Amino acid sequence: MAGPFPPASGPPYFALSRDLFLRLLGLAHLTAFASLAPQILGLVGSEGLMPAAAYLDRAYEIWGRAAYHDLPTLLWLWPSDGFLVGTCWLGMALSAAAMAGVAPRAVFPALWVCYLGLTVAGQDFLVFQWDALLLEAGLLASLYSPAGWRVPLGAGGEPGAAARWLVWGLAFKLTLLSGVTKLLSGDATWRSLTALEHHYQTQPLPTWIGWYAHNAPDWFGTLSVGVMFVIEVAVPFAILAPAPFRRLRMTGCGLLCLLQVLIAATGNYGFFNLLAVVLYLSLLDDAAVARLLRLGVSRRLQPGTVPTPSGVGWAAIGAGGDDFRAGAAMMRNPSRRAPAWRWWVRAAVTALLALLSTLALVREVRAPAPMPAWADVLLDDWAGPFRSVNGYGLFRVMTTERPEIVIEGSADGSTWLEYPFRWKPGDPARAPRFALTHMPRLDWRMWFAALDPRGNGHWLLPLAEGLLEDDPAALGLLDDTPFPDGPPRFVRLVLYRYRFTTREEGADGAWWVREPLGPLTEPLTRPR
Repeated sequence: MAGPFPPASGPPYFALSRDLFLRLLGLAHLTAFASLAPQILGLVGSEGLMPAAAYLDRAYEIWGRAAYHDLPTLLWLWPSDGFLVGTCWLGMALSAAAMAGVAPRAVFPALWVCYLGLTVAGQDFLVFQWDALLLEAGLLASLYSPAGWRVPLGAGGEPGAAARWLVWGLAFKLTLLSGVTKLLSGDATWRSLTALEHHYQTQPLPTWIGWYAHNAPDWFGTLSVGVMFVIEVAVPFAILAPAPFRRLRMTGCGLLCLLQVLIAATGNYGFFNLLAVVLYLSLLDDAAVARLLRLGVSRRLQPGTVPTPSGVGWAAIGAGGDDFRAGAAMMRNPSRRAPAWRWWVRAAVTALLALLSTLALVREVRAPAPMPAWADVLLDDWAGPFRSVNGYGLFRVMTTERPEIVIEGSADGSTWLEYPFRWKPGDPARAPRFALTHMPRLDWRMWFAALDPRGNGHWLLPLAEGLLEDDPAALGLLDDTPFPDGPPRFVRLVLYRYRFTTREEGADGAWWVREPLGPLTEPLTRPR
């Protein structure tokens, strides 16, 4: 009798799957660069909250030439606002090339270099886990990419299994650690399955759907945590399923993608959910991808076979039908083999990345037990500056209360008006918004700043000073100014405690209840 996941009739192929993954990864890069471009100068430009050029100057004064290794960024060559903005635009252009299948073996290393440089320059504002995940995925994509200047979908030939397993290993590591670190942290709310009683309202940037989830019955939250742990801890092992059990892997891919959709529905995590889904879609083989895209391909794609696409056109995903038929011909007549030395170099790099990634996973699982000294040297001293081999695990300790910093200005010192942010909670009557794949860097850092105001004063005070001066860079990071006719004379930072309203409290249209906890600063004033 056949089981629930009967074996496939033959070995799966991943040429189309790999090329679709690379195009979608290009889309994830595009959203990251496009989101950052309008914010970069206000955050780390010469007039920004944490100027990148000054940061690099201080680093060189302290570390000397070692700063080039510890802070690898092309900004050392030209530390200017133009270079920061230009890198964002270059990243967008390269991302578009990746989506079109243009020279992927050259484009993805270039994307990695661009984004690495921006994460170094971005300091506190580009240290989120999805920034690290994008770097790691981009580096692995450099090895997973096919050769050629123009690679139509499915025309790059069957990818090497080692590089494919590196990508799958990243999907496995990301998901497993997301669940295991919550259990190993010892946090009582995760272990009692009550964490979602707090999470929907205490996460950095909730959506309005998060309000409804928070006000759902308690059993719904408990069940949701249980299902989440099953998906994050058990389902990742479906990634490791052998080829005869491909349907098990396909089912796992569906469950992992569903979890990301649910997370995105209740909270704003920038491009993280898109990037995670892209990684999970790499688990699909060519036959599954063809069915997903409704191409009418009834059999898996094999070298030498030219299917007739129907339904959704190839142009909808970056290539035309003629390109696909040309690509199939290329697969029937492969070009000359690459030099042996190039194969050995790629094999050595692949093996090294596999070792480092495994060590990063083991270190997260072993914590706080120490790793061998040689492993820490490899992970921290050698690989650490490049931010491309990482451990993961969001919200391993649940925040149970929501402090919130409100910035207020006054023209006379007695009447205070609040500066609104685009995404973070402010006016209790304003519904939480969807930012979709946009990553509002300042709004996210304000959540961390409310948990540790003193530790974030190095950029909070420049933000207040920028508002006192009506600085366009600072004002551009906010939603609006309550002083359209000129800057206020005073600015202060006030701490509040926020919580979602209950259904009864929300009947009058309020989404939040807030309680003042006191001022964080005395009124700051601009010179007369």
